[in-house]
Amino acid sequence: MKDLPAADSLRCLKALADETRLRLFQIARAFELNVNEIVETMGLGQSRISRHLKILSEAGLLTARRDGMWTFYRASAEGAAARFAAAIGDRERGVFVQDLARARRIQDDRNRESRRFFDAVAGDWREMKRALIGEATLDSFILRHIPRCSVAADLGCGSGDLLSILRKKAVRVIGVDRAPRMLEEARRRHLADSRRGTLELRLGELERLPLRDGEVDCAVICLALHHLPDPGRGLAEAVRILKPGGSLVVVEWSAHRDETLRSRFQDRWLGFEPATLEKWLTGFGLTVQTKTTLPLPTGLKILLFRGRK
Repeated sequence: MKDLPAADSLRCLKALADETRLRLFQIARAFELNVNEIVETMGLGQSRISRHLKILSEAGLLTARRDGMWTFYRASAEGAAARFAAAIGDRERGVFVQDLARARRIQDDRNRESRRFFDAVAGDWREMKRALIGEATLDSFILRHIPRCSVAADLGCGSGDLLSILRKKAVRVIGVDRAPRMLEEARRRHLADSRRGTLELRLGELERLPLRDGEVDCAVICLALHHLPDPGRGLAEAVRILKPGGSLVVVEWSAHRDETLRSRFQDRWLGFEPATLEKWLTGFGLTVQTKTTLPLPTGLKILLFRGRK
């Protein structure tokens, strides 16, 4: 701590001297959670939790991310928070073990709820997406940025809208989704390609892809990152499965304020700022070659980034 100004050290020490705040800080080192999720994890009242979060944030130990009407908290990745986290050490001990287990259960419950939702709407998914996208020519917009290659992957393929698009550029296509009924719908729609062996569908999470390191030449993540609690983990996995020189195409909502998408489509994030996506991509070692925007008749905007490994 010797390189940390005395005033900052004292402020951080005071903030972490309270057991509840120390527990909050340890949870925030492992997860990004909103206030309601933190309340559920800790089993304390919202006003009490909000007061502790304010003290930790003012000490520079937490960062707050405002997304529409929700605010998410996580431990700061640098500065005083990083130094104190290193000094505190292992989170998996003492009372912290129970806190982290509860936080994991909350995330697991949320993921199960999301899977149930997408299983339930698998047959209607194309029409639901059309209500958001309108008559925009999204397929041709994406196709222009897909390179010709041997193996391409659609990560979060849903009911398979993009699989036929990828087949125009790739010899073999792999579709991945976490909802079994979405994959059943995709298989039904692309039965011929599946039987020929040019299409393979795999059940799995974007944060833990069922693909080997360097297995694909091109990966596409289309309107899927905003469903993830930690989009960075999904992007890291996508980069992992790319061959050297491979391309990652990310298609996402630009940041918006339509809160109804949380309940209508299980959205976790209300889109992304272009600078945020670019920072993530370059942070994972990609060279951004393309960044463009497609305005939609519905008022939303779609961002497209293409990066090269």
